[in-house]
Amino acid sequence: MSDAPTASELLHTPLHALHLELGARMVPFAGYSMPVQYPAGLMAEHHHTRTAAGLFDVSHMGQLRLVGPDAAAAFETLMPVDVVDLGVNKQRYGLLLTEAGGIIDDLMFVNRGHDIFVIVNGACKHGDLAHIQSSIGKLCHVDAQFERALLALQGPQAVTALKRLLPGVSQLVFMTGAAFTWAGADLYITRSGYTGEDGFEISLPALVAADFARALLAQPDVKPVGLGARNSLRLEAGLCLYGQDIDTTTTPVEAALNWAIQKVRRTGGARAGGFPGAARVLAQLDGTEALPRKRVGLIALARVPVREHTELQAPNGETIGEVTSGLLGPTADKPVAIGYVTPAFAATGTRINAIVRGKAVPMEVAPMPFVPNRYFRG
Repeated sequence: MSDAPTASELLHTPLHALHLELGARMVPFAGYSMPVQYPAGLMAEHHHTRTAAGLFDVSHMGQLRLVGPDAAAAFETLMPVDVVDLGVNKQRYGLLLTEAGGIIDDLMFVNRGHDIFVIVNGACKHGDLAHIQSSIGKLCHVDAQFERALLALQGPQAVTALKRLLPGVSQLVFMTGAAFTWAGADLYITRSGYTGEDGFEISLPALVAADFARALLAQPDVKPVGLGARNSLRLEAGLCLYGQDIDTTTTPVEAALNWAIQKVRRTGGARAGGFPGAARVLAQLDGTEALPRKRVGLIALARVPVREHTELQAPNGETIGEVTSGLLGPTADKPVAIGYVTPAFAATGTRINAIVRGKAVPMEVAPMPFVPNRYFRG
């Protein structure tokens, strides 16, 4: 028997009626009914986001607040990330880890001065909430705000479109945020996203979400974009998808997320260690524990899309890894993939083979992102 939710069991985001009105094709995702694409189709949505501005409903994601004078220090005990020194209205990428150093979830968080505002993945949010509550709930107040809506406006014209409604957003730079008011409602907006483009993520009350989305969609720069293009955009940007490219079996170092671990939390740093899995993660960082595998970018040298779970082999036929995400990149205009290989084959330029329908497709290890990032840093 299937454990998949039935249509009646799926949750609806505050924008569900708008998606149907816009002709979206809806699919089950993280327990919600979500738009995978609109009538224009995935390719058109992808290219519109790269050239203008795409509006995404990401309200299935989990939003929560950590409140109290010890909230930052408490949250830092769960991650190999500098939380304590993060400036007010500054945003950072974080990783919740198991005691073995595996990744429970990846997330974004902002120091808003009066709280730490956290956004976690939709499929993980209830587990994350339970983990955070049980781990640090006695040190700070953990306030789940799963009822709030979340929109992402991404693309080179995102700032042009959004500042017509909220002029102050143009002052934000990448990985910063600020509070705004629209139609009497409190919004919190960060200049960040999941596409590699300039853009914004907008947390807002469910009651105004549809009206705010309509106000954006009324502008010539903005079109709705679904989960399909969200996936192709993030893959071209070289960004991990939780549950596919990273999970509890992968450490941050195996996942090539070393950049997310600040110096202060590493060996020799002022607050080194003290997080779950620290012994293993720091040993892998220091090179005292060998990596079993490493996440890499891959480009196919033949025009054959290479999908997740495709076996990767050395030229001699030895199995050396597996693809975790892959498709024909609409902007890159070539097959791109993310995968894991043994360290001996992880260097840029290394030639390996993907086995697609029993045939070897030549691939080359390549740097990520596959399409240049265009974040606005001021």
